[in-house]
Amino acid sequence: MPRRSDARKCALQMLYLLDQNSDADLQTVRATVELDLGNEELIEFAWRLITGVRESQDELDRQITNVAQNWRIDRMAPTDRNTIRAGLFEMQQLGTPAAVALNEAIELARAFGTENSAAFVNGILDKLKPEQTSTAPTGEETQA
Repeated sequence: MPRRSDARKCALQMLYLLDQNSDADLQTVRATVELDLGNEELIEFAWRLITGVRESQDELDRQITNVAQNWRIDRMAPTDRNTIRAGLFEMQQLGTPAAVALNEAIELARAFGTENSAAFVNGILDKLKPEQTSTAPTGEETQA
């Protein structure tokens, strides 16, 4: 059964593509997401991540730059910067609990980055995670 982790993986791959090729056709990107995921709920989740990160990229990058000591966004590995952007967007805009977003981002960094990516992504996102005002479970944990 497909999970939100699959949608996150697909979204990261498309964000990487768009990062490396800003002229990529969004209709083709959407069709690829639909083909890869095949589940409407997951397609919409991935698409919200992709479009949300792209629309909020300047603000996300500003926040990342503020905590990434000695690192400029353009010097980060494309997979790392897009993993961080997606994790930050998910925490701030989609209401995903920080622990879930961090764990998912770390797993993506392990899968797609270098041997140091998981620690790097964790360090940046940990500094940016919102303060948790409630410890009540949201159900997201079971969907990860």
